[in-house]
Amino acid sequence: MNKSVKLLISLLVLVFLIAFLGPFYIVPEGEQAVVTRFGKIVDVQTEAGIKFRVPFVDNISRYSARILSWDGDPQRLPTSENQFIWVDTTARWKISDPAKFYESVTSMNQAYARLDDVIDSAVRTIIAQNPLAESVRSSDQIRNSSAASQEAQQVTDEEGNGPNFSFTTGTSFPRIRLGREEISDRILDRAELTVPQYGIELIDVVVRQIRYSDDLTQSVYARMITERNQIAQAYRSYGEGQKAEWMGKLDREKKSILSGAYAESEEIKGRADAQATKIYGDVFGQDSDFYNFWKSMESYKTTLPDLNKTLTTDMDYFRYLYDSSGR
Repeated sequence: MNKSVKLLISLLVLVFLIAFLGPFYIVPEGEQAVVTRFGKIVDVQTEAGIKFRVPFVDNISRYSARILSWDGDPQRLPTSENQFIWVDTTARWKISDPAKFYESVTSMNQAYARLDDVIDSAVRTIIAQNPLAESVRSSDQIRNSSAASQEAQQVTDEEGNGPNFSFTTGTSFPRIRLGREEISDRILDRAELTVPQYGIELIDVVVRQIRYSDDLTQSVYARMITERNQIAQAYRSYGEGQKAEWMGKLDREKKSILSGAYAESEEIKGRADAQATKIYGDVFGQDSDFYNFWKSMESYKTTLPDLNKTLTTDMDYFRYLYDSSGR
């Protein structure tokens, strides 16, 4: 075998090895790549397509170009009133500078660890600077609502015709200066001071859930029970007032009915007595002796049964006992 053939075979083997090892690489959609040569960054590819590299020398580090999510672990944090709450936070982020990302964190696991440190620290700082209500509420709507503020509570009748009475619940809600959304924005602003050095861009940070700690939960429940008892007492007081009012109306109506009935009965009795007197007068005019005899008999029926002892009957009252003519 001559030298030219050997050289050709060597070239073919070399070409085959180069082709086998791949001088080209692909950057898919949604990814970006950092090309390093002996540990030094020589190229950054952010566009999808087929790219060239130097075989044996260049290393390709691929990273996602999409928007990624970060989910933190719930933290038990104190507010400015030193009341402890559990805060669960989430965030969206992306790799904005692949070269700086490679230099500072290199791997995705390390990136998530850095985000844990940065965002959790920002959450602790901002939550501790503000009262509990700022983290829980986003507006003063509940404060302005007549159903939950110190304004009068109105109760309507069964037909819904209008309010019968009003009362105050005594619930006092603090005024919101920032609110939950602004708290999230401030956490984002604080975290954004650090993450750019890692080649990371934070899109947003959201307080996903806030839960009272066990000791604070008992306090909230106790306050809710007190408020419900106060409202129940208001209803009971209103009911007692309505009962007293209706009992008074019934008593007055009863007295009015009895008074009217008594007046009517007296009037009827008066007319009856007048009619009886007239009848008696007519009878007197016809036979006065019979009238005297009849009245005496009626009197005997009333008085004699109650007399235990009679000493004498020799008096004018008993004149008809022995003589019907009264002599």
